[in-house]
Amino acid sequence: MRLPGLSHLQFLVIGILRAGPQMGREVRAQLRSLGVRKSGPAFYQLMSRLEEAGLIRGDYRQEIVEGQIIRERHYTVTATGVRAWTASRDFYFAAVAQLGDAAGA
Repeated sequence: MRLPGLSHLQFLVIGILRAGPQMGREVRAQLRSLGVRKSGPAFYQLMSRLEEAGLIRGDYRQEIVEGQIIRERHYTVTATGVRAWTASRDFYFAAVAQLGDAAGA
């Protein structure tokens, strides 16, 4: 078996984005719901590394919220990101199938 190329956080972010384009704050909220706590700077560094690797794409969109113009970062998974996520998922499924459930449940 070939080891997965994604860390657990990268796997989660790409998995979240597979549902469709989302704003950074939406991705952070979903990570929090999974028990992942990342500071704003740490989260955006993670997203930047994923962009540099070609696994996701981000762009700024200007919106008006309560009369204020704001720019928010929107993210989309790339085809390369989907392939990396699928390879990681398949690795873990194969490992579980081969090793079984160690707890015996």
